[in-house]
Order: sequence, then C-alpha cells, then structure tokens
Amino acid sequence: MKKVFVVCIIAFCCFTAATQTTVLTPARMAELRASIRDHFFVPYPLPELAPRCHRTFSPAVGVRAEAITYATQYGMRIPAILYLPDPLPKNPDGTPQKIPAIVIVSGHGGDKYSSYSYYAGVAFARGGAAVLTYDQAGEGERSRNRISGTREHDSLRGSIDIAPDIAARRLLGLFLTDVRQAVSYLCTRPEIDPARMAAAGHSMGSFILSIAGAIETRLHATIMTGGGNLDGNGGYWETSKPMCQALPYQSLRYLGDRPALIYAMQADRGPALIWNGREDTPMFSNTLEPYFDDLHARVAALLAPNSPKRDNIFVYGFTPSPAGHRPYFITKPPVLWLHKQIHFPNWTESQIAAMPEIQLMSWAAQTAYPLAASYRSELNGGGTMAIDVGVPAITRDQLDVFTPAEWETVKDTYTFDAWLKIIGAATSYNPK
Repeated sequence: MKKVFVVCIIAFCCFTAATQTTVLTPARMAELRASIRDHFFVPYPLPELAPRCHRTFSPAVGVRAEAITYATQYGMRIPAILYLPDPLPKNPDGTPQKIPAIVIVSGHGGDKYSSYSYYAGVAFARGGAAVLTYDQAGEGERSRNRISGTREHDSLRGSIDIAPDIAARRLLGLFLTDVRQAVSYLCTRPEIDPARMAAAGHSMGSFILSIAGAIETRLHATIMTGGGNLDGNGGYWETSKPMCQALPYQSLRYLGDRPALIYAMQADRGPALIWNGREDTPMFSNTLEPYFDDLHARVAALLAPNSPKRDNIFVYGFTPSPAGHRPYFITKPPVLWLHKQIHFPNWTESQIAAMPEIQLMSWAAQTAYPLAASYRSELNGGGTMAIDVGVPAITRDQLDVFTPAEWETVKDTYTFDAWLKIIGAATSYNPK
C-alpha cells in the first residue's frame, strides 16, 4: 500500500474569532503549564523515582531489554520495559555515543504487552534508540487481574464517591504523571541524550500526549496517531469515553481555545506530528485538512510573528484510504519524520525509506503474537503497515516484570484499585 507523506504548509494569518488571540509570552506559557498541571492534580515537584531494574533479557538479536519499575503518584509504582540497542552505538573514535529515547503512550486498553508497544520497542532499539513502554493504569501488571484490555478506569465513576469531573481530572492527572515520570526515568540513564527525547501516543494515548506534550518541556518531539485532532465544544473528544477523555477535556474549557493553546505550548516545547488514517471515522469525519489548516493558523496567531517557535507548529498527514484507526508511529512516514527530529544512530533517511513493510496482522500471524480484538481488522489496527526490521516472536510472560508469586506480594503498590483507595482518602471521600 503506497503512503503519501503530507505536510501542511500554512501561510500565517490572523485568527479573528472571539477566542484567545493574545501572543503568548514565555511567562504566560509557564503560567498555563502550571495551571494545567494543577488542574489535573499532577504533583509538583514530581515524586522521587526510586527506580529498580528487576531483570535483563534479550528479546531480539541486537536488542537488550530491562524490566524496570519506578514511582508515580502517592507512592504507587509503574512496571515498564526499557529496550536498548545492543551493543550501544559508538562515535567514530570508539567512544560511546549518546542515543535518543522514545516513550510509547498506549491507547485505551493498551499497555507494555500491546502489539505496537512491543513492536516499537524492538524496531526502534534496532535503530539505535532507547524505547520505554509501560502499563497504563488498570492494565497489565497494574490491573487487579493482571491482564490486558481491562479498561478498568472506565468504571471509575462508580468505583469511588467523588464527583465525576474531579475523579476524571484525577485520572488524567495520573496518566500525565506517568508520562512525565517516564521522561524523568529516561533522564537518569547515562546512555541517553536528554536533548533527543520523544514520545509517541496512539488513540487515548494521543489525547494524553497532546496535553503531556504541552506541559512536559523535556520532550523534544511528539507524535499523536489515532487522534491529535482536538476539537471544540460538543466534538468527539467531549463526547467520547467519559472518564479518560470527555470529562477531562470538557474541564479545560476554561482555557478558551483549547486546541490552539495546547498546540502553541507544544510548539514552544518542540516539533509535533499528527498522523491518522483517512477513514478513521467517526473520529475524523469533521477534522480533515480544513480543520487542521485552521487550527495551524490559530496556533500561529498565539506565537510572536518572528519567533523561531513557529517552525515547531505541528505538521499533519493522512495515510490514504483504506486506512482507519491505527498506531501509525511504526509506519514509514512518521518514522522518517521522527528520524529528522531525534536521528536514529543505526539508520539513515535513505535506509528507512527503502525498508520493507509488513502488515501488523501478518506479523502477528507469523510470530503467534496475540492481537487485541480491535487489531484483527484490516481497516484498523491489524492493517498497520509497519516498517519491517524482522521483529521476532515473544511470549507474554517474557514481558512480565514480576513472576505471579512476586506480583501477589507487591500488587497493592501497582494496581488501579489501590490507587482508587488512596485518592479516596486524599480527597476525604470513601471508596465504594
């Protein structure tokens, strides 16, 4: 399937609608970031990481992986897998080369076991980057049943006696803290270049990353796939999954023109790419080229006319039909864009352009990798045309941080249920 890399080129113009049009100063950017952070109860300063490496293993030739944990909110911890190139790249004089790093922010029901998380980990590590994948709250080793695809946070409204809007803001705050702690962890690694850190989010992960990318200034580049199209009142993001998306996004109405302000903060931070499938409906039925072009102009109106930050205003593209809801950050056009931002040590632009591709469903069939139900559709996740670098098979237990027996002894420090009890106490409400 041929893909066309489409980048919008916009003539900067004035946005005259009755919304925020004042040019954002550095001080105002900082105020907005602090406001969003506080609005979602993101701790400041961030918690001490207390990282721990539980074991190392080799999931593929040329890749070393570490099963790790580190802290998030309220003393809870996150299980994660860090993928690293093996051996680490070297400079021409033989000294170790600093490498880029990528955080994978998974979508609804996703975690470090998701097909695209594992695939990205091995693929980008072979390109010479460090890749951090982790379990979203309520998934994988953060689930009460230690399984994937639970969507436990969907039941948050009925799980604790807190007003739904407050509960939803706290939930998004946990998601945002998790992203920021992933960045913090990567900053502790001596082999990583802190100026070349990126994050890629899919679906719900794109929503999380759109906001995290606005407040987390240590990220250099962000990619939003299966999303990124932040719209207005009554749009998709205000009417989708209530606890993880709709209610938190509604709560940001106080900002005014939410999409423009968020992407202006992203531009102030660094470059961003939004990449989607042209048939990703109903999510994108009203947010195609005219929508993004208009949003681009509104973002430009918030940045000083001669500011170099204007070069960072998001670019966007679509994979041609038939292409639906997919994790496009493992497909060739976004990988080429990412290479321009963080420079994979083991790949050149021409090498990436010449790489073969493999459909995610075909790869899963060849390697017996289990796909979530939504990824068995060719239109959606299963049809993802990933760069083919020979990602091998792996079993789920190889991506566990803990053995079943170990997990039973520590689960109260990891599960979403345990977090619910803590925020119930922190807000003077009682869990149901």
